[in-house]
Amino acid sequence: MNSEIAQPEEHAGHAWPYQPNEGFYDEMVAPDGSVRPHWRPLVESLERMGEAGFARRWQEGRRLIHENGTAYNVYNDPNNAERPWPLDPLPLLLNSDEWLLIERAIRQRATLLNAVLTDLYGPQKLLRDRAFPAELLFPNPAFLRPCSHVPVPGNVYLNIYAADLARSPDGHWWVIADRTQAPSGAGYALENRLVSTRVLPDVFRVAGIQRLAAFFQTFREALRALAPGRKENPRIVVLTPGPYNETYFEHAFLARYLGFTLVEGGDLTVRDNRVFLRTLGGLLPVDLIVRRQDDTYCDPLELRSDSMLGVPGLVQAVRSRTVTVANALGSGLVESTAPAGFLPGLCRHILGEELKLPSVATWWCGEKAALSFVEKHLAELVIKPAFPASGVDPIFGNRLNEEEKKALLDRVRATPAAYVAQELVALSTAPVFESNVLEPRHLVLRVYAVASGDSYTVMPGGLARITASLNDFVASLQSGGGSKDTWVVADGPPSQFSLLRSPAERLDVSRATFDLPSRVADNLFWLGRYVERVEPVVRVARAVLPRLIQDTNLTAIAGVETGMRILAGLGFVTQEPEPETETGDRRNVSVFSPGHFGSLEREVLDLIYNDDSRNSMPANIHQIRRVGWLLRDRISADAWRVLNQLDRQLSSPPPPEPLRFSNAQGLLDQAVSTLSAFSGLVMESMTRGDGWRFLDIGRRLERALQTVALLRHGLGFESATDSGQLEVLLEIGDSSITYRSRYLTSMQPDLVLDLLLLDEANPRSVAYQLVRLREHIDQLPASRSRIRRPAEARQALSLLISVQLAEARDVMAEDSEGRRANLENLLDRLTSELWSLSDTLTREYFSQAVPSRQFADS
Repeated sequence: MNSEIAQPEEHAGHAWPYQPNEGFYDEMVAPDGSVRPHWRPLVESLERMGEAGFARRWQEGRRLIHENGTAYNVYNDPNNAERPWPLDPLPLLLNSDEWLLIERAIRQRATLLNAVLTDLYGPQKLLRDRAFPAELLFPNPAFLRPCSHVPVPGNVYLNIYAADLARSPDGHWWVIADRTQAPSGAGYALENRLVSTRVLPDVFRVAGIQRLAAFFQTFREALRALAPGRKENPRIVVLTPGPYNETYFEHAFLARYLGFTLVEGGDLTVRDNRVFLRTLGGLLPVDLIVRRQDDTYCDPLELRSDSMLGVPGLVQAVRSRTVTVANALGSGLVESTAPAGFLPGLCRHILGEELKLPSVATWWCGEKAALSFVEKHLAELVIKPAFPASGVDPIFGNRLNEEEKKALLDRVRATPAAYVAQELVALSTAPVFESNVLEPRHLVLRVYAVASGDSYTVMPGGLARITASLNDFVASLQSGGGSKDTWVVADGPPSQFSLLRSPAERLDVSRATFDLPSRVADNLFWLGRYVERVEPVVRVARAVLPRLIQDTNLTAIAGVETGMRILAGLGFVTQEPEPETETGDRRNVSVFSPGHFGSLEREVLDLIYNDDSRNSMPANIHQIRRVGWLLRDRISADAWRVLNQLDRQLSSPPPPEPLRFSNAQGLLDQAVSTLSAFSGLVMESMTRGDGWRFLDIGRRLERALQTVALLRHGLGFESATDSGQLEVLLEIGDSSITYRSRYLTSMQPDLVLDLLLLDEANPRSVAYQLVRLREHIDQLPASRSRIRRPAEARQALSLLISVQLAEARDVMAEDSEGRRANLENLLDRLTSELWSLSDTLTREYFSQAVPSRQFADS
C-alpha cells in the first residue's frame, strides 16, 4: 500500500511519502492508511517543518552524538572498533492504554523470574514438584553451583530486568528474550532521550510524553538500600569489563549519571572476606557492586578460572554478607531460551496467575513431543541453543535448503536437550528517516524494570532497536542495525521529577575529592602527557609552513631548517633535512634550493594529514581521545567535547591537493586553540585533588621533556646560531612576546636559553614545569604520609636544583673544540632524570607497573 502521512487541512498539498510493508503491523500507519491517533502530534509537526526543516534539526542531533562521544564497540572489527551510536531521529510512540498492559506484564514477569531464581538457588522445590526440568538446570553452564544458598538481600536476584518485545501482525506483543544477567541498554535509552528532546523539544512537550528521571531515581535508591547495614551513604561501584566491551560508553554514562564509581576488576581486592577499592590513599571498603559483566567472569577463584576481569574472592565476600552484587551472581540462569516454554505453568504454580505477556512459542527439543513438532515444522521455526552460547547465531529454518535442513535435524536428534525451537515472529515496522525520506524497518523493543520494595518499577519507555533492512529480522547493532527513542504518551500531565536530591536528604559537608583508583590516576597522567606531546609538533608545523613559501629569505630558511630538525629529532618526520652549505659572511649557515622546499612541504603536509602513519598528528590525537575515552566518568562533559573536537579537526579527509597547504594553516591554528581550551578547562574546572594533580604532573613532565628536546634540536651544540633559528625557537615555545618585551630585537642564544630553560616565571620554560612538579609531588599520598622524602620527591627536587644552579652564559660557553658541551651535558641529564621520575611515579602509584611509554607508543 502506497501511503502518505495524513495531515491537517491547512497543510494539505505537502506530504511525506511512506509505504508500510504489507503483511506486518506498522506502528505509525493503520491498515486503512490513516495515522494512528497517538502519532498525530509528531506527524503534524513533521508536516509543518517539512523534510528540509527536519533534516536541519537532525544535524543538531548528529552533532550532539558526536560531541558527547556516544558510541558502541564493534567486535571483530580490527579497523575501527568504535562506532557512533546509530540513533534514528524519529521516536517510537506507544499510547497510555497499551503501555499500561506492557507495564503490568513486565512487572509480573520480573517477579516470576526472580521467584524462580530464588527457588533454584535455594530449596529447589520446583524440581521436586516437576514444574521445572532438572535437565534444564544442572547441565546449564549459567547455573553457578558455588552460588547455591548464598544469601541475597531480600531474595532479590533481579535488581534490574529487561525483556525484548516484538509485535506480531495481529498487533499483540510477545516476549522474544529475557535479559537477567546484566541487562544493557538503559543508559543508551536515556542518551536517546537526551538527543531526541533536543531535536524535537516542541513535539515532546505537546505530546505529553512520560519522563525517565523517576525510573533512574528509583533504581539508585533501591541500590542504596541493598548495602549491608543500609548505610546512609554507601560506597557503590559499577564493575565494567573495560573499554573494549561493546557497551562501555553506557557503563561510564550510567556511573556518572547515578553518581557511582566506575571500576574494573583490577581496581578491587578482597581482604578478610571484604571487598575494597584500591585508591592512591589506601583501601576503601565497598558496599555494593553493580556488575556490568557476566557473572561467570566475576571471580576467578570460584567461577571461571581463566577470567582476567573479576575479583578473586568475591563469591566468598558475598557469602560473608559484607558486600552485595546486583544483579546477584547466578541470575543469568533464567536468561536461557529453554525455560521460556515452561513460564506459563511456572506462573500458575508460583503466582497463581496466568502469564500476562506470553513468550513467543518455544519448544525444548529435550521433550519427545516437542522434538517431533520441530521435525515436522522446521521451515516455520528458528533453532537456537538451549543454553547461552557466545557467538552462536540463530538458524532460520525457512532459509535452509533440503540438505541443510537434514543436516541440522541430525545435529538436533544427536543432542536434543541442547536445542530450542521458537516460532518465527513477523516483527512490526516503524518509519525511519533514511536519506531524507521515510522508510519502514523492523523493530524490537527492550523494556526495563528495577526492583523497588516488594515489586518492580518499569521504565516508561525503552530502547527500540531497528533492523538494518526490511529483509533482516535480527535487530542487532553489531549487524548494522540502529536504535530509536521510545515515547510513552502519558494519560495525564507528565511528571516533572528531577534526579536532584530531595531537600529532606541531608548529608554532612565533605571536602573530599573522588576516590581515585591507581588505574584512573595512570590514565589521567598519560592524558596529560599525550596532550603535551601533541602541542609542540603542532606549533613546529605551524611555524614551518609559512616559512616554506619564503625560499629567498635567509632568516626564514634558517627557521625552516630548525623546525625540520626539531621534527626529525622528535620522531615526527623521517630524517633531518640535508641542505647545502654556503660559506662567507654567514658562517656555516644552511640554505635550501627551491626544489628542496617542495619535498619539505610534502613531508609536513603528510605529517598533518596522513592518518595511517603512527607518528602523524592524527595518530597522536587519536591516542589522546583513546585515553580520554577511558576517563569518560572522570572528566567533565565540556572537557570530553574539547577532546572530541580536536580529534574531528585532524581526522577529516584532506582537501584536494591544491588546497592542502592553505587548509593546513587553518587546521593548525584550530588545533592550538582547542589544546589551549582543554588546558583552560583543566585549570578552571577540575577540583584540586589527586586526579587533577596527576593530570597536571603528566602535562608538566611531558612539557619539560618536549622543551628540552626543542632546545637540543633547535639550538644544537655547535657554536653558530642564526637569528632565524632563535626566532623560530621562541615562536614554537610561545615566548616571542616576552622575549621582545625584555630585549627588543636583539637576538642572543644565551638569552633565549634563559627564557626557555631557566626562567621560573615563564609558563613555557623547563624551570616552571619543575617547580610545579615539585609542588604536586609534595602533595601526593606518599609524600604526605612519610617522614623522609620518597624517591619521586627527591628526584623532583634534584631536577629543580640542577636548573636553579645553572647560569645561561656558563651553559652556553664553548669548549676548546667550539662545542657547547655544558649545554649538552645539562640537557642529557634533564632528559634522563625526567624519564627516571616518570618510571618512579609509575612504580609507586600506578597499578600497571611498567616502564614509561616512549614516543613509539603514540
